[in-house]
Amino acid sequence: MQVNYIETFMKSFSIDINCDMGEGVGNEANIMPFISSANISCGFHAGGPDTIKRTIEIAQKYNVAIGAHPGYDDRENFGRLSQYLTVLELAELIAEQYYAFEKIAIPMGAKIHHVKLHGALYNDCAKDINLSKIFIQTIQAIDPLISIYGLSGSCTIQQAILLGQPFYREAFADRTYQNNGQLTPRYLDNAMIENANDASAQVLRLIKENKVSSIQGEDIDLLVDTICIHGDGEHAIEYAERFYNDLKENNIEIKY
Repeated sequence: MQVNYIETFMKSFSIDINCDMGEGVGNEANIMPFISSANISCGFHAGGPDTIKRTIEIAQKYNVAIGAHPGYDDRENFGRLSQYLTVLELAELIAEQYYAFEKIAIPMGAKIHHVKLHGALYNDCAKDINLSKIFIQTIQAIDPLISIYGLSGSCTIQQAILLGQPFYREAFADRTYQNNGQLTPRYLDNAMIENANDASAQVLRLIKENKVSSIQGEDIDLLVDTICIHGDGEHAIEYAERFYNDLKENNIEIKY
């Protein structure tokens, strides 16, 4: 029998699609059927025990991997403003949120698959070697086998590699990029991708070519293991379903 190598290669593609959840938006049940992993707020930047429990229940229904999603202790700004913390304060901030999440997840029979930082804390660690090292070491002391979700090409991923912690290199479906591979700051008008066709095209190119176009028009090489949809985004439900269908049409499996 003749083997169609092109078809076999195409079918070998797979990607994790993750979404930030449990942040009080209430759209988890609409998005969960179309993704493979959920980053659940630990209660400091949004949400709380009730939303954690409810989101885990929905994730279990759809066999979606769950992860802790710690951020700065700043509900007023949704964790999207940077803060100065000492080494000890940062380690305590992350550990406290992880254990609060674990305290709810474990009795529910849920396995914590990963940890992904939120908002400004995510971006601060992505750009700072020392902050990233503290983050990785804190999680490593808790569980050396848990995966870290971090921005592809960032200090977070570099430190995970150096310290031997499992990791997923993350890209974003609904955010634009700068030439240096960093996300466009949210205070700029073109930080978000507001069109489903554009967002889907970015997702497919990231998976197939490991490339993304910057807002300056340059091609950036990005190795990608997981792609994020922001659950609080205006188009989150639309995007989740669109990506699910477009990836299926392109023989790309969604799995963590």
